[in-house]
Amino acid sequence: MPVLKSPPRPPKNETLQLRIEEEVKSKLEKYAEFIDSSESYVVSEALKLLFRKDHDFRTWLEVHAENNEHEPSAGNALFEVARKA
Repeated sequence: MPVLKSPPRPPKNETLQLRIEEEVKSKLEKYAEFIDSSESYVVSEALKLLFRKDHDFRTWLEVHAENNEHEPSAGNALFEVARKA
């Protein structure tokens, strides 16, 4: 048994390109500097906070997550139709 634990694996990242107002971008840069972090980190953490605090969204997400589990995606439905033909 190792004495030290392995470091946690970093989360899988995706790239997102978006447009924001100049003032928002400026404040994002300043906030990242304020906490000595990257702009990506600030955006990710702000969105996590938003998702956690918005109770209506969490309820909506639960309902829609259940619907997605029971319904095949459009891509799978097309695949099934093509396979049966």
